[in-house]
Amino acid sequence: MYLIVIAWTYVTLMMAVAEATSPQGTVLGALITFGLYGMLPMSILVYILGTPSRKRKIKAREAAEQAAYDAEQAALQQQASGLASAQPDAGSEAPTAAEGSAVTPVRKEP
Repeated sequence: MYLIVIAWTYVTLMMAVAEATSPQGTVLGALITFGLYGMLPMSILVYILGTPSRKRKIKAREAAEQAAYDAEQAALQQQASGLASAQPDAGSEAPTAAEGSAVTPVRKEP
């Protein structure tokens, strides 16, 4: 694709030089020739021929973003399931720890 662009740019540049150096031509005419006959069609051609490449890049970027999102969601879910397994009871009460030996048991007298 770039070979066509380089070749057409060379051709239109030579046309512009020929117009600028001819006795009846002007530099303004050469610039208009180079711009409208050279750069404008080439920019349209490069845009059209570059569309598949742009689409591939967009799809790759979206796939990478989706993979990052999926990994983040999996990590959050794993973290949430790890927190749930740390609490043995499913009720709203916090788990209790064993009391020290300084506290005597309270019970009824026989």
